[in-house]
Amino acid sequence: MSSGFSGTGHDFYTTGGFTGRSMATNTPQNLYTAGIFTDPASQIHHRRPDSIGKRSLAEFQNQHQQQQQQNHLYQQQQFQHQQALGLYLRNIKQRTFQQPSPISPLSPPVDFSASISPDASSISSNNSSVSSRYGLPIPQRTFQQPILFGNGINSFSLNNPNFSGASYPKFAVKQEPGQESEKKHMMNRLQELEKQLLDDDDENDGVQGGEGDAVSVVTNSEWSETIQNLIKPISPSPTSSSSSCSSSSASPPISCPKQSLMEAASAISEGKAEVAAEILTRLKSVSNVRGTSEQRLTAYMASALKSRVNPAEFPPPVSELYGKDHVGSTQLLYEKSPCLKLGFMAANLAILEATSQQQQNCKLHVVDFDVGQGVQYLHLIHTLAGRTADNPVCLRITTFADFGNCGEERLKRVGDGLKPLATKNGIRFDFNVLSLKVTDLSPEKLGVEEGEVLAVNLAFKLYKLPDESVTTENLRDELLRRVKGLGPAVVTVVEQEMNGNTAPFSVRVAEACGYYGALFDSLEATAGRENSDRVRIEEGLGRRAANSVACEGRDRVERCEVFGKWRARMGMAGFALKPLGQSVADSLRVRLNSETCGNPGFTVKEESGGICFGWMGRTLSVASAWR
Repeated sequence: MSSGFSGTGHDFYTTGGFTGRSMATNTPQNLYTAGIFTDPASQIHHRRPDSIGKRSLAEFQNQHQQQQQQNHLYQQQQFQHQQALGLYLRNIKQRTFQQPSPISPLSPPVDFSASISPDASSISSNNSSVSSRYGLPIPQRTFQQPILFGNGINSFSLNNPNFSGASYPKFAVKQEPGQESEKKHMMNRLQELEKQLLDDDDENDGVQGGEGDAVSVVTNSEWSETIQNLIKPISPSPTSSSSSCSSSSASPPISCPKQSLMEAASAISEGKAEVAAEILTRLKSVSNVRGTSEQRLTAYMASALKSRVNPAEFPPPVSELYGKDHVGSTQLLYEKSPCLKLGFMAANLAILEATSQQQQNCKLHVVDFDVGQGVQYLHLIHTLAGRTADNPVCLRITTFADFGNCGEERLKRVGDGLKPLATKNGIRFDFNVLSLKVTDLSPEKLGVEEGEVLAVNLAFKLYKLPDESVTTENLRDELLRRVKGLGPAVVTVVEQEMNGNTAPFSVRVAEACGYYGALFDSLEATAGRENSDRVRIEEGLGRRAANSVACEGRDRVERCEVFGKWRARMGMAGFALKPLGQSVADSLRVRLNSETCGNPGFTVKEESGGICFGWMGRTLSVASAWR
């Protein structure tokens, strides 16, 4: 039977019935099969074989006429029964309710099994037999079949003895704009229907039935439609479905990569490797080593944190920091980054100032523990060339093959490249490569001559030496003590301004994000994204960041300090700060503006006796002089 108990009766015939093969007796129910009449040949009454051929034409016509009359009679009875059933279902009176209604939350429950009017007894036994013939159930006080609402797997029974609130079909509904007003309209409609169906005190405004009770004018189909609208599952729109999935199952988008990097670092510090891995996975969507400076930084920092979480699968760089590629990228950085390049120039100015007292036969001996490609001394040779007219100059450079350099042969090639330039500018040039340990440093081993101005250059050298937090040997302080024993006229120190040595892991990550983020931005202002030199430089910076973040102990080569800590360490080693002064800062600012076309993002300032070079307010390097 269709939902709503419509009074047409056609639903039954289209959903089932009795087959023609069940016609064993001459009864009305044998006249209909599956909602339509069977083939006329099947409607002929079957007689016994011994009676075939003994019937007259009159008998056959009489029999056929009787069958047609019976057919017409039964159709009338069916129609009358359906009218009585529809009227009976509309005449429902309010009862006492014990449990909450499974249909509507607005009113007490409707117990279908107990609320059918006692007037059902007035229906004759003939109607009962009609029910059995036609499959149309007459309402009883106890239903033999469950009343189902819905269809398929979403249907549920109201008179099932095992029925409970937990058996309701559950539908996850996401409220969309417009659904709230639709729901309110539906509830108001249901309230009106219930009032008209269940209120005994309503005025007679419909047809009469039963014992004079007012019968609601609300039709069976209206009630059915309302119930079906309430119980059917609400299918969310594609937009709401996708938004629901994105909000429930998908991870939230990355709005601030640096904040997400810090969240991953915090998770790693707390031992929540899975949480950190999930954040790093989401960071892939905003990482690109060929994108903006922020996307590039995010890519390299995320890679560094992956090495921290899973060093076996993503080994952090250690030996790579001494390889040829890294040494080359580091030299490119010193050449292309104004903030680092000017640090070397500041050191050169401090060295030249130490020779200003020599009026004749200027002899300068520079001891450099990491000469690199010798770029710093190109500028020094050009500056000394201006003095050769009145005062001959002799420049001597001593470096070491055992202090992180890449071999004696490579260092000799650096000296061979500088010598022609010095000769061209009238400078007597000497380049020496020694193989000494720190403990063997002495004026005699260095070959210091009388009358030479001894200068020691420690530009970007000390941060790579382990201190007392790594080993009891404390090579950092040991080197400073040995340098102090040489009695130099000046010691120059140029270092990156970053707290990355003894700081906790989360602080180191924050420092790396801030420092390398500013450095990447400054490179964005001086070189294009597709510039091959910039790509090499950033790859080298990525290795340095990974080593600083992912490694500990001796494996962590990158151990930068802020200027305040260098000042304290130099003081404990017996050195005194030699302020470079505002005049040095001004001359370097002029040079910076000429190289960067006056880019206001780059800054030069004198602070606490040192010269600070930065980008957009973030100090990237500090140059200082000591004696």
